[in-house]
Amino acid sequence: MMMMAVTCIGQVSAQSCDSVSTREYDGFFLEAMTQRQKGNHDAAFDLLRHCQELNPQAPEVYYYLAQYYGAIKDSERTMACIKKAAELDPDNTTFMETLAHTYISQQDYASAIPVIKDIYERDKSQEDMLEMLFQLYQQTEDYENAIGVLEQLEQIDGKSERLSVAKSAIYNRLGNKKAAVAEMAALAKHYPNDLNCQAMYGEALIMNDQTKKGLAVYDQVLREDPDNNRVLLSLRTYYQAEGKTAIADSLTERVLMNRNTTTEEKIRLLRQEIAASEADEGDSTRVMSLFGKILELPQTDADMTLFCASYMSAKKMPKDSISHVLEKAVTLSPDYAPARMQLVAYAWEAGDMDKVIALCQEARQYTPDEMLFYYYQGIAYYKRDSLDGALSAFQNGIGVITDNSDPAIVSDFYAVMGDILHQKGLAEAAFAAYDSCLVWKGDNFGCLNNYAYYLSERGERLTQAEEMSYKTIKAEPKNATYLDTYAWILFMEGRYSEAKIYIDQALQNLEESESNDVIKEHAEKIKSKLIKE
Repeated sequence: MMMMAVTCIGQVSAQSCDSVSTREYDGFFLEAMTQRQKGNHDAAFDLLRHCQELNPQAPEVYYYLAQYYGAIKDSERTMACIKKAAELDPDNTTFMETLAHTYISQQDYASAIPVIKDIYERDKSQEDMLEMLFQLYQQTEDYENAIGVLEQLEQIDGKSERLSVAKSAIYNRLGNKKAAVAEMAALAKHYPNDLNCQAMYGEALIMNDQTKKGLAVYDQVLREDPDNNRVLLSLRTYYQAEGKTAIADSLTERVLMNRNTTTEEKIRLLRQEIAASEADEGDSTRVMSLFGKILELPQTDADMTLFCASYMSAKKMPKDSISHVLEKAVTLSPDYAPARMQLVAYAWEAGDMDKVIALCQEARQYTPDEMLFYYYQGIAYYKRDSLDGALSAFQNGIGVITDNSDPAIVSDFYAVMGDILHQKGLAEAAFAAYDSCLVWKGDNFGCLNNYAYYLSERGERLTQAEEMSYKTIKAEPKNATYLDTYAWILFMEGRYSEAKIYIDQALQNLEESESNDVIKEHAEKIKSKLIKE
């Protein structure tokens, strides 16, 4: 009886230990997940490794450890952990799929195949596993099994263009021309009223040396649908290969003029023509002829006109000719700012400030948040000595400045505004604009020079004016205007000897053709002051 009692007590003790161990594991695992959710990954990783010690048969621990080993690029431990998780719980789809993806990421496609097959066998609703299996068989060049998977998909989804094309392509890789053609023939027979399927059958025939029969299929399709682009493009390719350029070119135009051809398809075809043109000494005559014929047709968007303008620009054609095309583009897409900006640039280069102003004004109506249109309009008005127009453009443009605006442009905005305000006799407003300019770009030397000079004229803040002016001559020590400003500030501070050094440098750096009465006047006053002293 004593022995029986001891045995019973021992059993209870073991169960209690197991219970304590399970509770301890659960507690640590829960804490690991909590730390993981909080983003404390070092703590979560340490807790998971402790969980592994407490329960080496817990698949979820290995699953999460695999993620951490993957994060530190330890591929060996990543694979070992996810394999262990899948081995301990093969019914867990997540573990199995992760194992398959890990094999694939390590380019071990052969090992991934049985895992994917197992997942699909357990759950036939996961059709995407068959798709993945097909890709893996192709990667391993197991084409027979790849065809087998396509046939499984065909049994599930029925015959389709996608599956038939894939099967025919594989048969071609295997050198089985007869099977490749038969597959497309079966598709054409299954969908007798689908002209694209008939066209693909014709392609398969020509590709597999049954040219006469294939051309007959094409003729039949075109009798029913003269604008069938698939057949027209296939015929174009065929005649190009045969060296029959004239026929191929006529087919090119036929497709480009076809009302069923999308703009995207036309651009793709034109790119081919451009590539051929560049390979043949870069003659743009034919390409421009094609663009001309296309652009005579009604356009639904600006893509073709923009493509044409881009090509013309690349071929360095006259800017006025490009401008005509860009004008069509902005008519079709009034809010397309880049085209308008290019038109502004061309007008600017031509010195046509009236056109710049008009273009920018119209652009502001369609793209009111584009700062550059206010900037160029303001500068154009300024060049025309229309101070009020320039100031209005700049003041309106300030309203669209954001933190993402180009600091150099914004800085110039305020700099020119300051110049205009000063010319209008609004000195304090001008100085406020200059301050804003320098906030955006502290080394705007034009602003620094003007600000410093205008302060010196008023005899105000001369120390600050000298500091600003010194920055300009340090950056551009041979700039006569900057040297003159610095000399004049020194003069205003009563430092006449120093002023003479810099005014002499200003005179030395004047261009022969440059006449600057202000600098010469300053030089006379400085020299006169020195003589009196």
